[in-house]
Amino acid sequence: MTIDEITYKVNGCAMKVHNTLGNGFQEVIYQRCLAIELSSIDLIFAREVEQTIYYEDIEVGVRRADFVIENQVVVELKAVINLEDVHLA
Repeated sequence: MTIDEITYKVNGCAMKVHNTLGNGFQEVIYQRCLAIELSSIDLIFAREVEQTIYYEDIEVGVRRADFVIENQVVVELKAVINLEDVHLA
């Protein structure tokens, strides 16, 4: 499956969750609902995946990705009313 196909499906799932729940819940609620939707369309994913961060081949820390889907796409959820520039980084 191509990245475009994966992201198209993920966006569809995310929009379904958003349209169903609306605003106002904690991020973990949206994360659980997105996991249900991703499972319903048979996408392979992992939640809360720890990733090591390197800078010039030197390990500088770790981060946790909300989802890694089909081992190709990283998804970070944000439960905010408006996205700001810092969220787009």
